[in-house]
Amino acid sequence: MKTNESTKSKTPTIVVDKSLNDLQGINFFPERLKQANEFLKKAGLPDLSKLK
Repeated sequence: MKTNESTKSKTPTIVVDKSLNDLQGINFFPERLKQANEFLKKAGLPDLSKLK
């Protein structure tokens, strides 16, 4: 078995179900989303430019 064949055989094949596109944009947990947004308003987001 060659190296390329070994790598290819270990890679999982993922097939995404097209019916999931119907669920796109639907908010399933509005209470949790509201709570998370309030938390982010209080805490804020980290400044990513300082991490470099």
